[in-house]
Amino acid sequence: MERIVFGPIPSRRFGQSLGINNVPYPKKCSYSCIYCQIGKTPIYQVERKEFYKPEEIKKQTKEVIENLKDKKIDFITFVPDGEPTLDINLGKEIEILKEFGIKIAVITNSSLIWREDVRNDLKKADCVSLKIDTVSKDIWEKINRPYKPINLEAILQGIEIFSEEFKGQLLTETLFIKDINDNKQEIEKIGEFLKKIKPNIAYIGYPTRPPAEKWVKIPEREKVDFAYIVFESKDLNVKVIEEKEKREFGFTGNLIEDILSIVSVHPMSEKEIKKFLKDNKGNSELLKELIDKEEIVEVEYRGVKYYRRNFK
Repeated sequence: MERIVFGPIPSRRFGQSLGINNVPYPKKCSYSCIYCQIGKTPIYQVERKEFYKPEEIKKQTKEVIENLKDKKIDFITFVPDGEPTLDINLGKEIEILKEFGIKIAVITNSSLIWREDVRNDLKKADCVSLKIDTVSKDIWEKINRPYKPINLEAILQGIEIFSEEFKGQLLTETLFIKDINDNKQEIEKIGEFLKKIKPNIAYIGYPTRPPAEKWVKIPEREKVDFAYIVFESKDLNVKVIEEKEKREFGFTGNLIEDILSIVSVHPMSEKEIKKFLKDNKGNSELLKELIDKEEIVEVEYRGVKYYRRNFK
């Protein structure tokens, strides 16, 4: 059985986050976003199905929590290789994991939120983060590269319905890409939509790790600042996600499984992976072995080497 639970990973939104990879390797998603840090989507999927038994996810989560002992976990977060709402058991999994007394978060690309069953599953979480990179169809197709049957208008309507029904903490995340969705007109349109759904926090971001497409560029600082001002003028609680904090990755007892689980959803920099190996009695030969076996690949972004899962 492939490892489902990984971390905890330091999250910019969720503190020490114990990850649940409820959609198995290789990546399965309804989008193939140009900025995705885990690479292009090899398997497009929009139909929900069972990937794991909820009891197996609970069993692995219990083992990891017990192994971590007194280490703090702020959230159990569904953040898989692909889109978490593709998992038809998501609602059941949230319910049984709540037995651990830890808050549950789901990070979704919002693509299936037009479905009532998906909204009902998400409503069981304590916190839901919705991707809203644009409200314009042509820009949506350029950035998120959706599977053809998906309809943006239905997604936006589903988000509005969910925002009215959800009683937990609602977050939104908008990633800006240079010369695509960072123009003033689009920023204003996104701000107006966010104003309607009233998230607890509207996060602004830009690619900080290697994107799926090498040509993706981060916007100029002035554009990020403009988006912040526009969103704030709509009475939104705005925060900019920036990669500055020191990161400490949790160790669950198996170095190879831990590394593969982490880099499947969160590429590690050369500095991070070497520190992780050193802290847990590993060595550089293990890293070389994973590269030689084509389990992970080395990529460079903005002058820094990163390692991510190789979706062959």
